[in-house]
Amino acid sequence: MWDYEYDLVVVGSGASGFSAAITGNKEGLKTVLIEKEKHFGGASSLSGGGIWIPNNRYFKEAGVKDSFEEAKTYLDSTVGNKISDEMKETYLRRGVEMLDYMHDTSEHMRFSYAKDYSDYYPHLEGGKGEGRSIEPLVFNLNKLGDWRELMKPPAMDTKGFVMTGQDFRHVNMITRTWKGKARSLTLGWRLVNYLIFRTRYSSLGQALIGRLAQTYKELNGELWLNSPFVDLIVESEAVVGIKIMKDGQETNVKANKGVIFASGGFSRKQEYREKYLPAPTDKAWTSSPEGQTGDMLLPALKLGAKLGFMDKVWGAPSVVDHTGAPFFLVADRAIPSMIITDQDGKRYINEPTPYHEFVDKMYEHNERTDGKAIHSWIILDHKAKKRHLFVGLFPGQDFPKAFYENDVVLKSDTIAGLEEKMNIPAGNLVQTVERFNDFAKAGKDLDFNRGETAHDRYYGDPTLDNPNLDDISKAPFYALKVYPGDIGTKGGVVIDKHARVLKEDGTLIEGLYACGNCSAAVMGESYPGPGATIGPGMTFGHIAALHCKAKQGTLSESSLPDEFAVI
Repeated sequence: MWDYEYDLVVVGSGASGFSAAITGNKEGLKTVLIEKEKHFGGASSLSGGGIWIPNNRYFKEAGVKDSFEEAKTYLDSTVGNKISDEMKETYLRRGVEMLDYMHDTSEHMRFSYAKDYSDYYPHLEGGKGEGRSIEPLVFNLNKLGDWRELMKPPAMDTKGFVMTGQDFRHVNMITRTWKGKARSLTLGWRLVNYLIFRTRYSSLGQALIGRLAQTYKELNGELWLNSPFVDLIVESEAVVGIKIMKDGQETNVKANKGVIFASGGFSRKQEYREKYLPAPTDKAWTSSPEGQTGDMLLPALKLGAKLGFMDKVWGAPSVVDHTGAPFFLVADRAIPSMIITDQDGKRYINEPTPYHEFVDKMYEHNERTDGKAIHSWIILDHKAKKRHLFVGLFPGQDFPKAFYENDVVLKSDTIAGLEEKMNIPAGNLVQTVERFNDFAKAGKDLDFNRGETAHDRYYGDPTLDNPNLDDISKAPFYALKVYPGDIGTKGGVVIDKHARVLKEDGTLIEGLYACGNCSAAVMGESYPGPGATIGPGMTFGHIAALHCKAKQGTLSESSLPDEFAVI
């Protein structure tokens, strides 16, 4: 019956899957990591690569004060009672352990504190304006050797001009501050190394996956690509293996200790989007990989799995270009000379609002206005275009000709002219811009309090009294449509503190574990800070592998601490 036999089978090669596979391999479990696509890395490789785990070793190295108690208070303020105290506390304690474990496992697992990259809700109790996020150090992908070309490439080819998240914040101000100009020299040095020595520097999600993959490779980890999951194999109501397509052949893989799913959400499956997510919804708006089609949901449901948060996404307000590719608006929504309006030309939101919440508010406003918020409009003037990076273009760089030809960008020398091209009721946008300009002059947004939190100000212009407010006055003026995109779905199978999949009645599906976006989000309906997707995914992938190790019998169950107790 079995074509292959392993102790641990991990499905999905993003950060969550690699965390599980690295842990299993290091703990002596015969492990295989299986990926359906032809490249490994999943959504993690396309991400910012941040990890949000409070009170970790990198904070301490940077002299940042944090504590379990502060972090728990913050999760209570954001996540609330949608997630149990047991799950929140498990994440906070075991996340720190996971990072230490990875640090001790390999010299490649190195990160830095993202100074001042604020928690998304610093004004709530326990929140920190100085932030709790870490990001991977720049990594030379050449170290991967023959695995280098097997890794999912970035959504945008940097051509050697590599920026970390901390670099971006300053380079975004290259026309405004000396610090921005100085930081650009670092990028120039990386570019020279790329051009002369062909050094393949990577940052963000590419660096994260590169470091995880190199760690796994040096542990002699086994990785299968082009091997999509087909079904679970069950005996006596326990998952004992999986059926996949390998080299075009249906293949049965036995898992003696457990199957860990880290296979992502269902953002690319339109049928599931329409079934579970609020309308309107379109897979064309997602920035997640093609393989995110919720493959484990139906097999898990057949075994009675409980689902949670199926109506939620990790929201990402996005512009969609003429090729159908979405661009996730992060720093772009903090530009001073910019506003976002509905189809009546009216502001309805604080533009730099955390992106997850932004999408939720788009849907709320869309419902109140009978469909006037999807799509919305982002509007900026030439001053903003000249000073700041916008939709991946450098300051002063014009939009591609195809953007104009395909009405991705509308342009006019007057606000009234732009209003007409946008088909907005006459006078509405003019009035909105005039009101906003009055706020900009006063330095205070009386409608939505823009620029009053550390989160708002992070990507703002520090040369202004209010870093997020400046008038929209310099022609020409531009408008682009904004859609409620996402970087993945939040819904999936419900897990316990050991990452075991639960049934509707609270009992276990023996042998089945899940982590990352195929499981119901440990962050509930919230998004506490940058990296609050990858942090839980890596943590519970690690927890799942250790629990499988405990089942191996090399550790006596009576000697295990409670968190490893096997049921």
